[in-house]
Amino acid sequence: MAGPPGGGRDEVAAYLALAQVPGIGATRLRTLVAAFESAGAALHAPAGAIAALPGFSRAAAGAIRAASPAGGHEILSQLDRLGAAVLLPDDPRFPPLLSEIPEPPALLYVWGDPAWLRRPAVGIVGSRDHTSYGADAARALAVGVARAGVVVTSGMARGIDAIAHGAALEAGGASVGVLGNGFGVIYPAANRTLYERMITAGCLVSELPPGERPHAGAFPRRNRLISGLAGVTVVVEAAPGSGALITSDCALDQGRTVLAVPGPITSPTSLGCNRLIQQGAKPALSAADILEELGLPGAADSGPGARGETAPRSQPPDLNNLQRSLWDALVVEPKHVDVLVATAGGETGAVLTALTELEMRGLVRQQPGMVFGLT
Repeated sequence: MAGPPGGGRDEVAAYLALAQVPGIGATRLRTLVAAFESAGAALHAPAGAIAALPGFSRAAAGAIRAASPAGGHEILSQLDRLGAAVLLPDDPRFPPLLSEIPEPPALLYVWGDPAWLRRPAVGIVGSRDHTSYGADAARALAVGVARAGVVVTSGMARGIDAIAHGAALEAGGASVGVLGNGFGVIYPAANRTLYERMITAGCLVSELPPGERPHAGAFPRRNRLISGLAGVTVVVEAAPGSGALITSDCALDQGRTVLAVPGPITSPTSLGCNRLIQQGAKPALSAADILEELGLPGAADSGPGARGETAPRSQPPDLNNLQRSLWDALVVEPKHVDVLVATAGGETGAVLTALTELEMRGLVRQQPGMVFGLT
């Protein structure tokens, strides 16, 4: 069943129908359900009684009266087809940390194992247009905390987000992806394989109903959930004004700890992180720094980043033969495309296509002069 245990399906459907009313929001929804003692009763309450509640106008009452439980049942049917669920705030599986933030969600759609939402978690966020240094840092930190049993939470965007998710899964850990779209929509399209892995080994969460496309206003709302699910948020690379810095602002507003990875003063993508450190954020030099802030054991081990090592890479299992050959050729060092064509023994067009596919997945990055390297 897509709804929470103990909550009748009709009541859950009524709650979902109310949640879809434009402008109702989590606070008004709580007021409405409390006033009429159930979502089902609220749907059928007289318009005058609804309009008499604080914060409700006659127009809002009319919109609520026009809502139909059939819309909620359709959402539940979509969730059933996907194998996903919806958690309401009184559900024992609802993540407790989200209940503490200033704007808690009225509900949470979950695809995967909701048990990961109650485990210690770190948010790892950063630039979509990252450097190789940022990729190495994100990978090292994600691997280190994942091996310590900490869930890695991020926003499923290309770049640092995707690298952090993938590294946690490759290390045998779990990851939570917070979406700015509904289930059944893959955004960005290059993350299709990552979506499938996240559902199997972690979970995806969203406030938006299945099938809803991403829109600009959804991403700042998503960012507050990334930090809200995590005890600590780590910014790996961030240019001024980036979404990663919005997430760090959300974390601070929520009373959560923010760490930042220091970077070169000449790098635009490290400018935001360096400024966070100037303003008092703790530098994240290793996974141990994160574990220390979470109050977990493992702080004594400085981790591969602090020892000057690179976190070990494991080849994704779903690569085709040509992609595996290119991966093996790039493990040691970046190479020119002509060298890769000769090494892989394939046609130039096929090699370029395979490199583009790897690049879209965030596994390979093109450098000046047609040189390619692993991220």
